[in-house]
Amino acid sequence: MNFYDNIRSGNKEEVRKMVSEDKDLLEQKDQKGFSPLVLASYNGQYEITELLLESGADVNALDAAGNTALMGVCFKGHTKIANLLIQRGADVSIQNANGATALIFAATFGQEEMAELLLKNGADKSLKDSQGKTAYNHAKMQNLSSLAEKLE
Repeated sequence: MNFYDNIRSGNKEEVRKMVSEDKDLLEQKDQKGFSPLVLASYNGQYEITELLLESGADVNALDAAGNTALMGVCFKGHTKIANLLIQRGADVSIQNANGATALIFAATFGQEEMAELLLKNGADKSLKDSQGKTAYNHAKMQNLSSLAEKLE
């Protein structure tokens, strides 16, 4: 199994071994442009996410689309991993190539608990995506009135 397959499948010991033999793996991207940290966090691999961070992975590294690991977990609602990333210094207001932020993703995908976590940690709710929409606008479009109230 290659490095990225080991990350996806949660093979922590193999990932640990591979990273200890070659620290450059932390900076490399897979064939789809995903960094190891984005891949681990998006796939809900908490222990591997933690291992990669402890090994020196950049918590704010961007994938090919300009997304961070924090943005990836907002799609999926992996709040425990989001907490870890934020504790390790993840910027909660980075914008990707389309201007989307982690908060915009949380609103778009109805992840209310995630949105609350981001707001509590200083996410800028005034940022707009490339279509001029804020997280509030996305929550309203999804008919998420309780979330929209928090984002107003």
